[in-house]
This record gives sequence, structure tokens and C-alpha cells, in this order.
Amino acid sequence: MEHATAKTVDRSLLKDIRDVVIDTSKPCKDRIKGYIEQIGNPYCYLDDGVVVEIGYANTGVSLQDQLVAYASSIDQDFGNLR
Repeated sequence: MEHATAKTVDRSLLKDIRDVVIDTSKPCKDRIKGYIEQIGNPYCYLDDGVVVEIGYANTGVSLQDQLVAYASSIDQDFGNLR
């Protein structure tokens, strides 16, 4: 599948992530392979009828660092961003 965006993709070609089944008894490599085989395009798929498009920016900041920064910005008492 060519690069698809949420605005241009043919929804009938997308798989719904709710239909993906991961066998947690298998090694990680096999679970990843099974996921890709089931979902088709891991960057553009359906979730309960909603097109989900995933992209990444080459910023040099790891996802883990971003998540730590985000979690640190949440007000623990109210769950709101500070």
C-alpha cells in the first residue's frame, strides 16, 4: 500500500485493530510479525471505524523521554496539564 493519509485512504482497504489477536505466548519477534500480518499497514488502520494515522518526527528525542516529560507535566491531583 502506498503512503496513505487519513484524508486520502480508501477505508475499505484498512483493517480494524479490534480484529487483531496477539498470541502472548510467542516470542516478541513473532508477536510483531503476527501483528503486521494482521493489520497490514501499521501506520494507517481503523479503530472502531475511525481512521488512525501514525507518524513520527525525526527530532532526536526518544519516545520514552517524551512520555516522561508528558507525565511530569500532569497535575497529579486533577489529571490536568500544568
